[in-house]
Amino acid sequence: MGFLDTILGRSKPAQPNLDELFSLPTAAITLEAGLNLVPTGTGSVCFRVAEGKAFADIEKDVRELLSMGSGTAAVEVSTDSYGFTWLTCHHAPDDFEALVTDLHAVNSSLADGGFGPQLLCTLVGFRDDSGRRLGIVYLYKRGTFYPFAPKSGQERDNAVELQVRGAVGADLKIEPDLSRWFAVWGAPGL
Repeated sequence: MGFLDTILGRSKPAQPNLDELFSLPTAAITLEAGLNLVPTGTGSVCFRVAEGKAFADIEKDVRELLSMGSGTAAVEVSTDSYGFTWLTCHHAPDDFEALVTDLHAVNSSLADGGFGPQLLCTLVGFRDDSGRRLGIVYLYKRGTFYPFAPKSGQERDNAVELQVRGAVGADLKIEPDLSRWFAVWGAPGL
């Protein structure tokens, strides 16, 4: 950070650490033990598609890697109503480590290919016996996680989100600014 940044009150944005994704299996154990939330076996990476052959080649390589390399049951690509692309990986719910490894591979491939600025978030899904849903979201540009607990319609279960923050706060680097806990309605994996 430079002298002018200090005077003008600008701060350097947090650098993403994709290896933070590997702390998710520990958080999953905590969620199951404390809140009866278990992994669904589904996770997704959200990014903005860049134009050009280089990006298309990386996206194709990532799809091929996931569909044959680590035993992923299915890989899907979809576009949401805002124009963002979601690459969704499906594993058996008890193979959470492989899911996290695949999601890390997607993020790393895009970042290593120079497309890090196009990465938005990574989401892994959880559910309990009553059907309550939870997504743990990794914000790429902030290098932090936050819980997203949708209810029916366009409502959030804020109490559950705060419970989850308290439960996994020692396992994950939780986003301290609650205004950055964005709703990801309709995200694949939830």
